[in-house]
Amino acid sequence: QLQLVESGGGLVQPGGSLRLSCTASEFVLHYYVIGWFRQAPGKEREGVSCVSISDPRTYYADSVKGRFIISRDNAENAVYLQMNNLKPEDTGVYFCAAQGPYHRVSVLCQATESEYPYWGQGTQVNVSS
Repeated sequence: QLQLVESGGGLVQPGGSLRLSCTASEFVLHYYVIGWFRQAPGKEREGVSCVSISDPRTYYADSVKGRFIISRDNAENAVYLQMNNLKPEDTGVYFCAAQGPYHRVSVLCQATESEYPYWGQGTQVNVSS
């Protein structure tokens, strides 16, 4: 079973940056649609970003457009979420999730929780002065 591991969370001041990583030890993430979700205290989990397969299109929530960048590193078998100009409202637990595997097809990602059967344990991001 695919097991995802997130890392890179921490405490950062407003305006700062963090890079989150999503990795898997025994499965090739290149064959999976990967999504990043977050859950703020007292709120429901929401989709932040996702990356497609064999398709350059990505998704970003309106609240993070222009500040977050999702990318794949196939050599490192990782998907990153670069978060810039962080705001206190970005605080929460960030999860990566996967759907697949898909081979020899293009799959457009969607930031819908029910589409993702595999989830990591999450990494905490705190944005505070």
